Amino acid sequence: MIVCIGAGPGDLGYLTRRGGELVQQADVVAGFDAVVDLVRPLIRADAEVITMGYKDQTAKLADVAVHHHAGKRCVVVFMGDIHFSGFQYLERVEAACGHPVETLPGISSAQVLASRGKVCFDETTFVTFHRRGDLAPFQRHLVHVLQDGRNAIVIPRPWDFMPKDVAAYLLAQGVNPAHEVEVWERLTTAEATWRGTLAECTAEFSDMSILLIRSLVPMPSQLDDLPR
Repeated sequence: MIVCIGAGPGDLGYLTRRGGELVQQADVVAGFDAVVDLVRPLIRADAEVITMGYKDQTAKLADVAVHHHAGKRCVVVFMGDIHFSGFQYLERVEAACGHPVETLPGISSAQVLASRGKVCFDETTFVTFHRRGDLAPFQRHLVHVLQDGRNAIVIPRPWDFMPKDVAAYLLAQGVNPAHEVEVWERLTTAEATWRGTLAECTAEFSDMSILLIRSLVPMPSQLDDLPR
């Protein structure tokens, strides 16, 4: 058995009950250092722990695959939810194993931000830049999202497309500088918030940041019984 688990945005209380059970039952628990540290209180004393970083992830996942093919119960933990911004890592796990693997969703920082910001996803589009490769298609998509009058929840790319870079790109594309922006850091742990406009978003933020860019005009309610 090998399962990829979304471990939540940073507070162990946001790990699902099923995710916690699978970690506790695992013979091998693997993942990036910070994510493994999050679930470490649940790992059995006799389980093997395999931590990795960006540079050695391919080699370490190959080690996980060896245990998997030997019949060990293996869990690979992801920060947040796998399908919000961990899909490239999932592809690496499957490449190492040589077959598709089971996934268990978690709570993403995007979902927590929607709760903090009181926005719903049917009026909001999620865009992640936390990926390797060409960002241009996703950048253009973000412009269209705002032009369509929707809110945007955005995960930046830590090494070269942070909140101030997102704002600068949008302004260069003619997006209205009056859009209200919120930048949240370290959601569910040591939370910090910045609020301003797109034009004012020029500060430096940590790599644990996520943005909410609000539409210029909120969508009207669909309820017929609201007072007018």
